[in-house]
Amino acid sequence: MTRPQDTLATPNLIRRHGLALAATALFLGAAVGMSFPPSFAEGARVIPAPQEDAASGDAAALEVAVLAGGCFWGVQGVFQHVKGVANAVSGYAGGEQKTAKYNIVTSGKTGHAESVRVTFDPRQISYGRILQIYFSVAHDPTQLNRQGPDAGPQYRSAIFPMNAEQARIAKAYIAQLNQARVYPAAIVTKIEANQQFYPAEDYHQDFMTRNPAHPYIVRHDAPKIEDLKRVFADVYRGDPVLVAGRSSR
Repeated sequence: MTRPQDTLATPNLIRRHGLALAATALFLGAAVGMSFPPSFAEGARVIPAPQEDAASGDAAALEVAVLAGGCFWGVQGVFQHVKGVANAVSGYAGGEQKTAKYNIVTSGKTGHAESVRVTFDPRQISYGRILQIYFSVAHDPTQLNRQGPDAGPQYRSAIFPMNAEQARIAKAYIAQLNQARVYPAAIVTKIEANQQFYPAEDYHQDFMTRNPAHPYIVRHDAPKIEDLKRVFADVYRGDPVLVAGRSSR
């Protein structure tokens, strides 16, 4: 995906520019009835709720979930439209702080995954419900080290649990979904404990809201919001909760 300040100065950015052009071609091709390889197929899948979930909280304390599912623009955008979510910040998890920078993470060699830190009110939405939306709408958990047109370990499907209970719930849910065979292939989502989250650069925050006409957003991310509204109407909210107005670091 091409970022706002990307240019054609390096081979890596040329590759990124090419992905954005590919996304545009896919969008235009779809409009005239062209078909594309299965690796580009995206869309929500109706899945059962988790059989194991966290108990509803009574205190006013907020909780955090850190999730990776490809480009963080779309994952952030989805959870910004979910009731009970107080904040959703794009960032990096799985690597060291010194390499948690976009121009380094794109090498695919830092261990990081583009991730989103979702802060939520457990009195309004549970951790299991967050995971249900993540697996159903936010991304395709059967794609290994890629998501749509974006390839590399930085686009892997991963859950970064905050505690043992989150890890237990996530592991049980993955097993439940695999056993039910709700996907045509096995879920490849990794559970990566004891990892820090580092917020991404300010220009990545609220990207979907600020750039609705961006070709990548139009092709890959805007449909996720429609899927959220259709599949999870009970928790959908029209006005997203945004990072704008405060520093992301």
